[in-house]
Amino acid sequence: MTLSPIASAWNSLSEALRAHPDKARAKYAPATATLESGLKCRVTGPSGEQIETDMPPALGGAGSGPNPGWFFRASVAACCSTVIAAQAARLGINLTKLEVTVEGEGDHRGMLGVEDAISAGHSAIRTNVRISAQDATFEQLEELVQWAAAHSPVGCTVRDAPS
Repeated sequence: MTLSPIASAWNSLSEALRAHPDKARAKYAPATATLESGLKCRVTGPSGEQIETDMPPALGGAGSGPNPGWFFRASVAACCSTVIAAQAARLGINLTKLEVTVEGEGDHRGMLGVEDAISAGHSAIRTNVRISAQDATFEQLEELVQWAAAHSPVGCTVRDAPS
């Protein structure tokens, strides 16, 4: 069986880090948000990557782009999807469908400072995965999704909330 480029890359890096765990520590590239106008921000990275955020009109923005909370949920969804796809490649599972949806709930009173006892953060986050493969059982796919939940950097950061 020939390994996919994804499986080869992840396996090679895993082997290298097992041999040299001191090289596993990483400092991640910063994201810098600059207020453009109103509540619209441009977020840039050191290699020229960028996104724009804005708030909906009901919260004083122009609604010209997704709000930061949506990008947060998008990040959780994309990271989970990436880890599932990479691990599937490592296991030789040919995914035919992968869709990760992250939903959240919160209370705007926290963000607005209406009631200090209410957090501005999400009060609930749900991740739903729709997945299928040509060559895997339901149990194998379920195990794959559980493995990804335990190894998704963004998901684990939310779950384990660094201090």
